[in-house]
Amino acid sequence: MLLLSKHDIQKVFSMKDAIEADKVAFRIFTEGKSVVPLRTNIPAPKHEGTFLFMPAYAADLDCASVKIINIFPNNINKGIPSAPAQVLLIDGTNGFVIAVLDGTYVTQLRTGAASGAAFDVLARKAAKKGALIGTGGQAAAQLEAMLCARNLQEVKVYDLNLERTKEFAAKMQAELKAYGTKIEAAASSDAAIDDADLIVTVTPSSKPVFDGTKVKKGTTVSCVGSYQPHMQEMDPVILTRASKIYFDSQEAVLSEAGDILIPLANGTIAENDFTGELGNVLLGNIPGRDHDDEIIVFKTVGIGTQDLVTAKCIYDKAVAMNIGAKWDA
Repeated sequence: MLLLSKHDIQKVFSMKDAIEADKVAFRIFTEGKSVVPLRTNIPAPKHEGTFLFMPAYAADLDCASVKIINIFPNNINKGIPSAPAQVLLIDGTNGFVIAVLDGTYVTQLRTGAASGAAFDVLARKAAKKGALIGTGGQAAAQLEAMLCARNLQEVKVYDLNLERTKEFAAKMQAELKAYGTKIEAAASSDAAIDDADLIVTVTPSSKPVFDGTKVKKGTTVSCVGSYQPHMQEMDPVILTRASKIYFDSQEAVLSEAGDILIPLANGTIAENDFTGELGNVLLGNIPGRDHDDEIIVFKTVGIGTQDLVTAKCIYDKAVAMNIGAKWDA
């Protein structure tokens, strides 16, 4: 069995690799070639925590995976991560666990790559300006995915805490300098989305974090943060202005995401406004962007197939490059 830390993964796997892995995952999922049971949720009220188990299996890849991601908010008071995670990769021919990967980093990669895949497929080719709203644990990967998908001149970042936003922007400017993009803090969400071609929201907000009337024509919006029915970081106005609305998994979005469930329930939008899954665009079954003036929305909540394909691609590269610690139990 191979043990792969974040540092190990970084040696063998890039954001570009992750975007390509997510494209494969979305195609496999939409074709019905993966089995993705609903995640198992076990409350731990004694410690105000939750144990989450996310399995997936793809027969064509001859492998399965289980991501264990546990939410313990009080960990922050102990100076340890509040969402520790691991991904177990399983050989589909014999049932043996062949790798354990840093699940926090795998999640960041595959979640960022979902936006990257959407932008790569749906965004205007001439996109030059980006906006990122949110600076939490998923934000860095979302930012890099944006830069990987399009050659951007600048990205403006906004969060409620301006000092934290400035620190994040400065850190990202240093870490992502190879992309040649100017990354700077914005004083408001209006300032962040002004003239933006790409917008990513990655917050747990229960109220919209941007003004949908101020999004310009031709913009592609990826809403990532909301994953529960009460969360709504997306301004529903943008859904009424959008020419097309895509999902990673329509079933998952309609069971989890307040961004879509709330405006659906109050009649702002209807199901016939939905265009379909990104996997169907990748398969050539439905159109992507038809013209440069279209506003396009992509909503993702994450699916186990992404964890599976990403982990398998990382494992294959690590084996080929002899990276990682071997554990012979």
